Amino acid sequence: MIRFTLNDRDYEYSGDDDTPLLWVLRDSAGLTGTKYGCGTGQCRACTVHVNGQARRACVTSIKSVTGQTVTTIEGLSHDASHPVQQAWRETNVAQCGYCQSGQIMAVAAMLERRPAPSDEDIDREHRNICRCGTYPRIRKAIHRAAELSRKEPDNE
Repeated sequence: MIRFTLNDRDYEYSGDDDTPLLWVLRDSAGLTGTKYGCGTGQCRACTVHVNGQARRACVTSIKSVTGQTVTTIEGLSHDASHPVQQAWRETNVAQCGYCQSGQIMAVAAMLERRPAPSDEDIDREHRNICRCGTYPRIRKAIHRAAELSRKEPDNE
């Protein structure tokens, strides 16, 4: 039995302990916001947080999250009010939208480490692939999310 915290709730999984976290999230927990893209961790559409760090769920075994805290796009905020989600809407980032949950999760983790990223920081650290090529809007949204994060009451 593998036990971990999933979106602030205790979760147990009793299947194969080599199963990728992605499939446990989607097939067992019913959380389909985390997407399958490439299956090799390159595109990063499957990005989730494990103990606050961005991880690619398609190449993370379920056994490796035993006792850890996993947050998916569904758990980032209960009402889509997280600064990154707000910035994504304001900036109209999504085109097809498929990669957006992974993009948002990667950016949320990046902003925790680097609250005011420069364009160079974004180029170096944000490696998620967007097949629609909305990179200029993604960059703009990252800067906007950083601004919104600095304005939150907890950050004043």
